[in-house]
Amino acid sequence: MKKLIVPALAAIALAACSQNAQNETAEAGNAIAADTEATTENAVGDVDAATDRALGGAERSLDNAGDAIAAGADRTGDAIANGADRAADATGNTLQRAGAALKD
Repeated sequence: MKKLIVPALAAIALAACSQNAQNETAEAGNAIAADTEATTENAVGDVDAATDRALGGAERSLDNAGDAIAAGADRTGDAIANGADRAADATGNTLQRAGAALKD
């Protein structure tokens, strides 16, 4: 009888150990899954932040380019207007001189 009790106790201990090992393995798997999820969330957050910074930089660059184009267009418009005024003044002066020459 003693010979049967020892193997039976060993089998029970082994079964309990196996269940304990399964529990430990499951807990380790859960910990790994949680770590993987946290790492993935951090990576996604980092990528989102980098994307936001890149898009913000691109937006600022486009805004600056638009401002430069608008300023250049304003200067060009002013130069054309000034040139047209000078041409009109020169034409008026020439016509006045021609009229004065005809009066004489």
